[in-house]
Amino acid sequence: MIFLSNNNSKLKISDHALQTMLGYRQIGKKDLEAGGILVGRWILDSNDVVVDDVSTPMPNDIRKRCFFKRNQKEHQQFLLQKWIESNGTQNYLGEWHTHPEPSPTPSPHDRKEWKRIIKEITGVDRLFFIIVGTEKIKVWEVSSLNGKIITATLMERS
Repeated sequence: MIFLSNNNSKLKISDHALQTMLGYRQIGKKDLEAGGILVGRWILDSNDVVVDDVSTPMPNDIRKRCFFKRNQKEHQQFLLQKWIESNGTQNYLGEWHTHPEPSPTPSPHDRKEWKRIIKEITGVDRLFFIIVGTEKIKVWEVSSLNGKIITATLMERS
């Protein structure tokens, strides 16, 4: 799955990462929100990004029907392991979570969290945030320069 951002850069979500996220869609009426972090690569000499993997809900995450808060320590451990296994090429790219709606839209809480996260992360000019709905997946890009939240456009489905 490939999304196009406002500066014509591409965000490619690997089949593995996509299938992992889709496995947590909130199809049932009692399914809880799920989420994790995006792990992947910034492509050299390009503005393109590849999401190779995602962390999945951890035991100490807070999961409710319409709320998800990840346990930072457990997901950080996942990221560290991926970074070590890849000799430093796999990095934190952003966050993902589910919504119990067909075409997801970020809540005011989501937007506030995204702006908080982009302020705390150093060394990157943007991060990506994915919301997996019951029927569609949507991607937003947040700039570290101005905190602007931009919706990415779906280019190609896997």
